[in-house]
Amino acid sequence: MADLFPFRDIESKWHKRWDELFRCDAARTEDKYYCLMMFPYPSGDLHVGHGRNYIIGDALARFKMMEGANVLAPMGWDSFGLPAENAAIKNDIHPREWTERNIAAMKRQFYRWGVMYDWSREVTSCFPEYYRWTQWIFVRLFKAGLAYREEASVNWCPSCKTVLANEQVAGGVCERCGSTVYLKKLAQWFFRIRTYADRLLADLEKLPNWPERVRVMQRNWIGRSEGVEVSFPLEGMSERLECFTTRVDTIYGATFIAIAADHPLSAALLERGGRGSEGEEFLQRVRELQVQEREKAEFTKEGFFTGCYATNPASGRRIPIYLASYVLMEYGTGVVMGVPAHDQRDFEFVLRSPVEIPVVQVISPDGTQSAALSEAYTGDGRMINSERFDGLDNRTGMERIAAHLADKGLARSVVHYRLKDWLISRQRYWGAPIPMVHCGKCGIVPVREEDLPVLLPENVDFHPRGDGKSPLATVPQFVETVCPACGGPAARETDTMDTFVDSSWYFLRYLSPRDSEKPFDSSLANAWLPVDQYVGGIEHAILHLMYSRFIVKFLHDEGLISFDEPFKNLFTQGMIHRNGAKMSKSKGNVVNPVPLIDTYGADTVRIYTLFIGPPEKDAEWNDRAMEGAYRFVNRVWRLYANHREILEGKNSDEAIDPEGLDRDDLKLYRAVQVTIARVTGDIFERGFQFNTAISALMELTNEIYLFVEQNEAFRRRDPASVQLFEASLKSLLLLLAPIAPHLCEEIWERMGYANTIFSRKLPKADARYIRAETYTLVIQVNGKIRSRIEADRDASKERLSELALGDEKIQKLIGDGKVLKVVVVPGSLVNIVIK
Repeated sequence: MADLFPFRDIESKWHKRWDELFRCDAARTEDKYYCLMMFPYPSGDLHVGHGRNYIIGDALARFKMMEGANVLAPMGWDSFGLPAENAAIKNDIHPREWTERNIAAMKRQFYRWGVMYDWSREVTSCFPEYYRWTQWIFVRLFKAGLAYREEASVNWCPSCKTVLANEQVAGGVCERCGSTVYLKKLAQWFFRIRTYADRLLADLEKLPNWPERVRVMQRNWIGRSEGVEVSFPLEGMSERLECFTTRVDTIYGATFIAIAADHPLSAALLERGGRGSEGEEFLQRVRELQVQEREKAEFTKEGFFTGCYATNPASGRRIPIYLASYVLMEYGTGVVMGVPAHDQRDFEFVLRSPVEIPVVQVISPDGTQSAALSEAYTGDGRMINSERFDGLDNRTGMERIAAHLADKGLARSVVHYRLKDWLISRQRYWGAPIPMVHCGKCGIVPVREEDLPVLLPENVDFHPRGDGKSPLATVPQFVETVCPACGGPAARETDTMDTFVDSSWYFLRYLSPRDSEKPFDSSLANAWLPVDQYVGGIEHAILHLMYSRFIVKFLHDEGLISFDEPFKNLFTQGMIHRNGAKMSKSKGNVVNPVPLIDTYGADTVRIYTLFIGPPEKDAEWNDRAMEGAYRFVNRVWRLYANHREILEGKNSDEAIDPEGLDRDDLKLYRAVQVTIARVTGDIFERGFQFNTAISALMELTNEIYLFVEQNEAFRRRDPASVQLFEASLKSLLLLLAPIAPHLCEEIWERMGYANTIFSRKLPKADARYIRAETYTLVIQVNGKIRSRIEADRDASKERLSELALGDEKIQKLIGDGKVLKVVVVPGSLVNIVIK
């Protein structure tokens, strides 16, 4: 039908043309705009929830093009790691084949949405030409002393048969497969991200255009704490237990010591206390408790007496040493001084203890001893039962006790971080091989940079082994090598890198993706970065963003780049829900966009996706609501289709002179100017509020229809009115084009314009007419709303009072009553007080 937009006939035509449109000349850096979407895992089909991210980014890139920017909008694939490998195992296919198949499918889906990128810059992290440089970064970190290997208690997923970072464990289970996670001791590779903790924390102040909740999440994850490290001498042993505390003012109330089950001295203490065999059972039980569950304050506090004692360095008292399930090596020193009177976890531990442990109050709100404590007192107050420090306020006491213990060599001021070094090794096949060699003579040696990449072999049984070793360990041709230092026989490292290493620098590679001499062109990187706008999900607020910031700071310190933060502006879109839950395959509530595009067209899906709600908020998907967006697309199409005779070939850019317009024409002209101001403000000033911008465009479409249907001058094809119609439709198309590009490009071309609509600048509002001519005046009687009328924007108070009193509804309400007062608030309301 002629009145329906023929999207099936024209969409693919524009995709081919836009490939060239999105090809960026990176050598031209003036007016540059680096618009970057987080690159995806190619592990399956995209659903409409994914589409929100990419459609927002595409629309933004197009708006910036029309603002005159030289836009760089590349795309690539975060293609190593567990998601792709697990899917490949499940489907009995090689991870590379599975990955490449999914990449092809996802590229087709991008095109179907009309989401375009500069595909000449495509990068794929599982290809040797990319991971060669990931390995190069590893070697540089190792040479700088920032990559190291040591045995550690790690989260072990028995199903995935690999180590997981703490952040990949949620609720005690693997975030990938849902299996219960346990602790296991393995030799692992780490990056010293803690070395950068202070800079990562301080430099959040350089990122005012990041969402505050993301900055708070990063701040909390780094978790900087200033405190005191206190030494507790061990009875009958030369060692000491070092305890970090932020409340040294409570040390006189420390009546026991609790240590982590995997503390280096736990076995020795059990042996010395004669409790080795019994204690081993407790240790095994605690090791099976995953990290996150052990952190929860409400978790049952289990303890086991080691049979050994320490000395309280402040009071000199003998206090017992316990293994405790709630103490973690990952935080502080793995040692807690138990102060049950002033720490709720310690208080609950004492209540559950089968033997009596004293509760000694050392801080009181008013400086007096409480009869009994029903819970720990954690506030400030006066010190009691603290010998020479009695009577001091506890904050003063904190400083003096720290100084007193420091003078005795038993304490020192330190800073601790919640942030731990980044565990990057994985015992899986599908990852970048760690470029290190184990030599019996030279130790651990990095592969020479000129010998990179260390290629991932293709013919491998990539199913996880379950013994803590990578499948690569079964491939002699891979393992057996020579030492880069001495030339003797050596063995390659068989662990692979966490995929977050791959994604920590990909935004640099886009500038020179085919460079075989270096990972990135420093001059181009310095010209184009930091990224002007980064768009992605809030789920990456900690891991990916933190790791990328760390790697960029390292590369800056190496003198390779001039900036030390990767992303200037960050936007995190809300998630799409369906049936009240986040879309996911496991919940069975995903919506495939392809049938919707087949039925309604890509522009309808794009409009609905952007119109569904504020882009930073979660939103509920409703297939039936797609009809409204579809009607809007066809209403815009009919503005062209029903007036072909006056539009085709009429590509005039002659400006409208509003001074010569009559009242009816001026109303449409004013509506256009108001819409221009609203749309550009919603996008560029108010944070990508596409939903309200679309609402404004729908209102303008209605105004144009009213003009077409009711304006007598236009109906008789008066040249001035026809010109106004053409100019108004042109403004509508220019503003709508980034949101519904196929529709607007097609009409634009049929109107006779030779070049793409995206080569044109966005219209600028005539400042004299950006206020609406009229507004809705609310009329109240004795404070209650009784009517609404249209009023001129510039009407005086007297005129507004006259209009309100003359309204038929108000006259009936007043009747024989007496008007006592009329209060006028211009631009808002009139309140009539009657008796």
